[in-house]
Amino acid sequence: MSPLLVCLRVSLPVVAFAAVCVGLSALIRVPSREAPRLGVRGLRRVQSVRDNGAWAEVEPAVRWLGARLRPLLGDKLRTALDRQITLAGDFCGLLPEELVALTALLTSVLMTLGASYGILSGKGPALYVLLGAALGVLLPYLHMTSIEQARKKHVQKRLPYVIDLLSLALSAGLDFPGALRQVVEKTSNARDPLVEEVNLILYELSVGKTRKQALAQLHERVPSESVQEFVAAVTQAEERGNPLAEVLNIQAEASRQGRSVRAEESASKAGMKMFIPIVIIVLVVMLMILAPLIMGLESSLGAE
Repeated sequence: MSPLLVCLRVSLPVVAFAAVCVGLSALIRVPSREAPRLGVRGLRRVQSVRDNGAWAEVEPAVRWLGARLRPLLGDKLRTALDRQITLAGDFCGLLPEELVALTALLTSVLMTLGASYGILSGKGPALYVLLGAALGVLLPYLHMTSIEQARKKHVQKRLPYVIDLLSLALSAGLDFPGALRQVVEKTSNARDPLVEEVNLILYELSVGKTRKQALAQLHERVPSESVQEFVAAVTQAEERGNPLAEVLNIQAEASRQGRSVRAEESASKAGMKMFIPIVIIVLVVMLMILAPLIMGLESSLGAE
């Protein structure tokens, strides 16, 4: 072997190790961002850290890693992740890069657990490492999607009652912000998603935004059909000068009717969705009943 090849074989690992060390050193020196304290995300961050001890322990590591992953995220990915977090009610007050960091940490933990189980069971770690990686990537997305769907359904269910209360408060002589405050004060659950959105509308109105802008933000955060109809009704009543109490009374009735229609549509679709599983179950039951009979018949014919 030539001296040049020997030199390359020795120097390449050294250079690679030095490059890794330099990269890690640069990552470590990146300053960690302070946790957001202002706005809706800041409030969610404070509440989640206060109420969840496990998250309070993990949050500094997620914030530290998120600061290092931030330059790697493109604008499109950052916008998509930010939208997903918003639809999930600003989940834990996370920033887009922190969601990626949380996913990376969860994936690493699950891959390590999968490798350990594969080694200890003697079945090989490769399959369980891949399974852990898949779960680590999918679980945060599935969890946030489930939160988004639950929030949307809850708002659609509760919105007619809130509109009724707004209509009564406006009929009693209160202005629109005062009616919204009545909704917040009369609720028994401050963590109710719809009450949280009403609080956000009050905050936006208090900082100088118009009613149309505050309600448009509600539709952006909860993009459901009933919310869109409510926002459009209030906006049109304001622009045309119609009595808002009467408009909301009509809107509440329309929301209840729309909810009934959606429930009937869901019930009709549920029957169609259950048809295929029922057919499969029937076929399996028939197979379980007929298989022993066929095997017994074959054995009797063979004996003859």
